[in-house]
Amino acid sequence: MSVAVVFALAGLAAAQYPAYTGQLLVSPGRRADKCLGADNYDGAPVKIQDCNGGATQKWTFGDNYHVKIHGNKCLDVKDGKNADGTKMQIWTCNNDSSYQKFWYSFWDYTLSWKDTGKCVDLPDGNTENENVAQVWGCSKENPNQIWTTGYMATDPPNTSENGQYGTNKCGTGSSQTSNCQTAWLNDVDDFCVWAPPNGGEIGNTEREVVSYCTKSGRGTRVIPNGTLKGVHFVKTKDYVQVTGTGDFTKIGVKANDDGGELDPHGADGNGNPIGGLVYGNSFGKNLQYHEWTSFMSATEFCFRACTGPDAAKNCQHIYDVMGCRWNMPANYDAGKFESCDADNSLPMGIYGTSTWHQGVNPTPAAHPIPKSSNCRTLPSVTSAPVKRDHKRRQFSHDM
Repeated sequence: MSVAVVFALAGLAAAQYPAYTGQLLVSPGRRADKCLGADNYDGAPVKIQDCNGGATQKWTFGDNYHVKIHGNKCLDVKDGKNADGTKMQIWTCNNDSSYQKFWYSFWDYTLSWKDTGKCVDLPDGNTENENVAQVWGCSKENPNQIWTTGYMATDPPNTSENGQYGTNKCGTGSSQTSNCQTAWLNDVDDFCVWAPPNGGEIGNTEREVVSYCTKSGRGTRVIPNGTLKGVHFVKTKDYVQVTGTGDFTKIGVKANDDGGELDPHGADGNGNPIGGLVYGNSFGKNLQYHEWTSFMSATEFCFRACTGPDAAKNCQHIYDVMGCRWNMPANYDAGKFESCDADNSLPMGIYGTSTWHQGVNPTPAAHPIPKSSNCRTLPSVTSAPVKRDHKRRQFSHDM
């Protein structure tokens, strides 16, 4: 743990850019299907748009604290007015302009105006199109100041992070030697897990693990038939989750491995695996999940992907030695394959007004398993080609 803390502090000190590289979409934490965009002229307002991956939405975090778009335009505070409510615009980049200097934290996804105590803010939490971003006094408790970065699922980079083992541009084939590090969570029969690329223990390969999926055709490795012994998928109003049991030595996890935790942060902000991306269709088509957490062992797995303003709370990643059943209380029974609606679980580690910290005795019990409903069952889960016209199952939360 001490090494992890050292890496975390080093990463915090260096935090200026997102962990992701290249041209990025910037989305409000409240809605992953919305993006910040601006037309190509000086003074163009920076406003909410439906994400489409076009030139008006591709931002680059560069030198001199600049956040660039359209090549030579920079994110800019209108008139440089240091006051709550001042609107955001773009302007031709100027290295000497203090109006254009911004600091991004990949730990809490905030974008702050350098040395002012102000952060880029979503006015009134309104995610409707045309709402123009503003600056406001920074507050870690303000969900309107969360700005995630990422990519369209249809236009992934070759690699999303420096030091990445595999790739995110995975294609539409399948190969048991693929090094694809993009995962999907859609349903009981359409999900992926992380596993070692060349065999081994999860704890020793967490930075390099690759994607194994139930569906072929996404460029990943495919989970061999007979691997999964039980799968339980739930969708709540804020996350999707899949849990279950199996013989994961068939996908390279070392026998008797108690496993390890995987998430998009890791000790240094780069994630485990480095560059791992997660997408799904449960809350809209091909949405990227910016908060997710997973545990994988030789016999058991769990994977939760969260969205919305409470994503970080619902997908905690700090209880990395507590395993699946403590972090994600759910059905792990073998011999059953089901997909259900469910209530949210209570947040990991939070008990009333108290927060438990890993390593402190006594260790509290796991939260109760949330209520579920509207379940459908399958006789088994086996590999099958992905449906390109995938239509997500309608859940009661969507009605």
